[in-house]
Amino acid sequence: MFIFYDLIFFIFSLIYLPVYLFRRKFHRGFMMRLGILPRNLDLNRPIWVHAVSVGEVMAVRDLIEELRKSCPGKNFVISTVTASGNKIAQGLAKGGDSVTYLPLDFGFIVKRVIDRINPAIFVIAETEIWPNLILYLHRKNIPIIMVNGRISDASFKGYLRIKFLLKSILEKVNFFCVQTERDAERLMCLGVLASRIQVTGNMKFDRKDYQDVNKDAIDYRKKIGLESGERLLVAGSTHAGEEEIVLGAYKELLNEFPQLKLLLAPRHPERSKEVGKIVSKFGLRAVFSSLAFTCSTCITKPVFILDTIGQLTSVYAIADMVFVGGSLIKKGGHNILEPASLGKPVLFGPHMFNFRDIADLFLGNRASLLVHNQDELKANIAYLLNNPSFVAGLAQRAKEVILKNQGASKRNAVYIKAYTQDKSS
Repeated sequence: MFIFYDLIFFIFSLIYLPVYLFRRKFHRGFMMRLGILPRNLDLNRPIWVHAVSVGEVMAVRDLIEELRKSCPGKNFVISTVTASGNKIAQGLAKGGDSVTYLPLDFGFIVKRVIDRINPAIFVIAETEIWPNLILYLHRKNIPIIMVNGRISDASFKGYLRIKFLLKSILEKVNFFCVQTERDAERLMCLGVLASRIQVTGNMKFDRKDYQDVNKDAIDYRKKIGLESGERLLVAGSTHAGEEEIVLGAYKELLNEFPQLKLLLAPRHPERSKEVGKIVSKFGLRAVFSSLAFTCSTCITKPVFILDTIGQLTSVYAIADMVFVGGSLIKKGGHNILEPASLGKPVLFGPHMFNFRDIADLFLGNRASLLVHNQDELKANIAYLLNNPSFVAGLAQRAKEVILKNQGASKRNAVYIKAYTQDKSS
């Protein structure tokens, strides 16, 4: 079985290698992906939590804290795939913990890493399926739990095509804590027994550290050069094809709202120079965060561009309204909970299929605004600027939605602790 999956993974790696090189994804930690771990690693049967990237790492933050309370004395290994996710994970680790990269899914690499870490349990955030990793964990009788599990429309279609292969892998996962009933139904369609699935909710609702960010909002407004009376529109996690739409709406809005400022935060910061050129085409001036927004008040018609990692939350905190990108084009959208939790009115486009349940929940509770094009974006922003009481209502309803849906981290921790105890006994 290992040889079969190694062959598939090897072929995939050869195909994907040029893309990997083009995107410059080789980094210092890549040796860990090859199974080379620090020599002095001493973990004593840790809880291994895997979270692929930034969003997943942020989602497991409260889960790890809950597990520290319920499993005192346990160390943690936190693994990621992306360098940005790894950087965030470093902030979650405490003395005795280890932050690493998930090993490449070759049998000989996986065996080496698992034997070295020797976890008490392996926790996968969301739905990541690595056949060799799962098979060897199962062979070593190490429990595997999936938390915050979800299966998107596109993934479900793909999984159904390889159900004959996937079923035997999913059978090796001990328990699935999923976000919604739809996710549970899809797992059952793929052959997972209902007795091994529990709907526990979405851990992304549980993040509680936004208040600390709000405290720094005044200082950050000064840093960006916003003056009293100026309003800030933030377009977060935008993709190619969206900046033009946002800039088109913004330039028209300036005629009626000259005190309105715009900050663009492209999903991939390496696109920042490209975004800067787009800004120039609209007759506006790009001001980059890596330059500390130098003398932004001296520049006529500035558009701020966030070209650094780790500041999006701070930027959301100083916004007066937020458009969440990846949604006016068919990318699937991005997480709206972060700006909503900060009390900001949130707008997004129709293509939110990666966050469909959250988007539907907010829209159903009149806690966000849906826009389909540039004209609707402009009209809704203008309405928000002219109607502060409506903005307050949106923010209040969003807060209620978030509070009502919290608690998934605690529920998931209960199942993880049970399996950890079973393994220890």
